Amino acid sequence: MPRVVILGAKGGPAVRQGGAMPTALLVEMGSVQLVVDCGLGVTRGLVQTGMDLRQLSHIVITHLHSDHVLELGPLIHTAWTTGLKTPIDIWGPTGLRAYWDGFMASMAYDSNLRVVDEGRPPLDELVRLHLLEEGAFQIGPISARALRVPHPPVTDCFALRLDAGGKSLCLSSDTAPFAPLAELARDADLLLHEAMLPEGLEAIIAKTGMGDKLRAHLTNSHSTADAAARIATQARVKHLAFYHLIPADDPAFTPAHWRAAIADHWSGPFTLAHDGLDITF
Repeated sequence: MPRVVILGAKGGPAVRQGGAMPTALLVEMGSVQLVVDCGLGVTRGLVQTGMDLRQLSHIVITHLHSDHVLELGPLIHTAWTTGLKTPIDIWGPTGLRAYWDGFMASMAYDSNLRVVDEGRPPLDELVRLHLLEEGAFQIGPISARALRVPHPPVTDCFALRLDAGGKSLCLSSDTAPFAPLAELARDADLLLHEAMLPEGLEAIIAKTGMGDKLRAHLTNSHSTADAAARIATQARVKHLAFYHLIPADDPAFTPAHWRAAIADHWSGPFTLAHDGLDITF
């Protein structure tokens, strides 16, 4: 059965003792293992699922916030030093090429040395970058569609719908409430939507030592749990799961808080993500 493994369940780049890691997913559909987003910890998370990094082949980066792209280069480099010799196709928004070129420049000494000293194929020759834009594209047997979603000040942020073998998965990425997402997710077997508890915002502000600007960003650029639940109901999805949780590592907020937040807007199956969670659909 198709599945998605939550490698990192939290929203935002900070990590704390005992807390969740930033955003990363492993999607298995058809014959493809697809990594979506590469927040800190993605490499270890993939290995813990049992994935052989030598088989890494397909990655999508939904946008260039650090909690979605920080470990992309290290993941690929680690797969390469593990023995990867086959191409990797990576889809991402404008700016991904600059990230990759910068990473390769930072690792030039090591990478060049390993080619000469260990006989590895040049790493840059294995990486194939593709511009992620609105519309349909193909990831092996997976029919994919991307939808630009509002995540200010980021302009290139994309939700995804993935269809293969009669099953469908929709991923919201980071987004303020956005009605067209319901159409993208229409009748999907699983909607994985970002979610925020407004009552948890002040605790985040206090922990980070930030102020009004961070509060405004979180309020204007993300979806509350009830808003995400309304999208799921409008889309008639079969199963709703929350990821990119804000907050994700505050013991004051339990699964009961999340369920209470959606109780008036969603009555179907519901799952709250945590690192390592495996959801079949």
